[in-house]
Amino acid sequence: MGAPLFVLAMIACLGAAVGEEAVEVVNVRDFGAVGDGETDDTAAFQRALDSVGNAGGGTVQAPRGAYFFAGHLTVPAGVTLRGTWESIPAHNGIRDRGLPKPTDDGTTFLITEGAGSEEGSPFLTLRTNSTLRGVVLYYPDQDPNEVPKPYPWAIAMRGKNPAVLDVEMLNPFNGIDATRNERHLIRNVHGQPLRRGILIDAIYDIGRVENIHFNPWWSIKPKLAKWQLEHGEAFILGRSDWQYVFNTFCFGYKVGYKFIHTRTGMCNGNFLGLGADACCTCVLVEESAPYGLLITNGQFVAFKGSDPTMVEVSAGNHGSVRFANCAFWGPCYQIAKLAGRGTVGFSDCTFCQWDAQNEGRHAIQVESGTVIVRGCEFRQGKPQIELGEDVRRAVVTDNLFRGLAQITNHSQGTVQIANNAADPPPEAPEVAPEPEPTGQPQLRPARRRVWRRRLLPRR
Repeated sequence: MGAPLFVLAMIACLGAAVGEEAVEVVNVRDFGAVGDGETDDTAAFQRALDSVGNAGGGTVQAPRGAYFFAGHLTVPAGVTLRGTWESIPAHNGIRDRGLPKPTDDGTTFLITEGAGSEEGSPFLTLRTNSTLRGVVLYYPDQDPNEVPKPYPWAIAMRGKNPAVLDVEMLNPFNGIDATRNERHLIRNVHGQPLRRGILIDAIYDIGRVENIHFNPWWSIKPKLAKWQLEHGEAFILGRSDWQYVFNTFCFGYKVGYKFIHTRTGMCNGNFLGLGADACCTCVLVEESAPYGLLITNGQFVAFKGSDPTMVEVSAGNHGSVRFANCAFWGPCYQIAKLAGRGTVGFSDCTFCQWDAQNEGRHAIQVESGTVIVRGCEFRQGKPQIELGEDVRRAVVTDNLFRGLAQITNHSQGTVQIANNAADPPPEAPEVAPEPEPTGQPQLRPARRRVWRRRLLPRR
């Protein structure tokens, strides 16, 4: 008895799908890519990408090799450009610590186009539903002994649902331009972007940034480190509606997380597990959306620059910023400098160090706006909170102070300060009481004369 027609049809469809699957994965070497670190592979890669894109999408595989690019690439819609890395590699650039160089193994892209200017085309542009995965981006002409050379963005994310996964950006001048897209996904990205790490703006549908680690893997040479502390910005966020940022970290930047107002608007979102170490300013809010920045489980350390500060909120801010269950430490000058007309809140936070120069600075200095400090612990016996004349509203309640409570209130607005627990003042040392006068002359105690027998010689 023959098979039913619908079974035969399913088998035919399955065979077609199996046959097409081989076509959907191509190797860049089949299109002329060499991967020797010297031959320009730009045209070969673009031919492979366009071929898969014209076929309706698929994967372009770049096997192990160091691929040299004198130009830039565009990944068409529905195409994945994939290297060999399934996890973030550990490279040390030109530093010799026993780790492999970026050209020793895996898939490395050597990028040279656009040196000297930030205004050129990004090295790689992702389109709708396209992905970059499993590669190392390395700029071989950067010199860690000199001021960094400007380059355009390494990656630009456009369209809908572009993704960057498992990528090491070893030393780009500018990392990822995640603007003008919808629902971007940036996950498992490490490296040392020198000027800017990730820029997010003009996002009207939820974007996600997860597991990002910007550390000086490439170089800590003095001139480079100094320049990065004076100019570097790890995360810059403009207009983004309901942005998600999860488990991110940066080290050695002028600003760790910077929230700005662009022509498209401001940011609001959920930020969980942020980290900024050895920065001049860990979090700088120039302006946020009214709906707020919700920053939870963050750890911030600032002790670099002329005025190291954990959190700075500028005079132009009108939105809401909330820190919950965050820890602040490092020999900074102050934990927070707050201004603007918006609201800034700290709840269940721990403040460990401030006033590094012993100048009498308060941990939290509020110039204007509204502030909430509730359920926090101040672990130094130094001034805690200063409220300026233009503070409109303030609630300072249920906090723990080491030493005495030192809250300075100059506000003309509504202020509630209550239920804070400080250490009790130290007790005065006990002093023996003076003897009461008796009216009788005080006599000196008689000296006891000690007689010593003189020994005479025997006759």
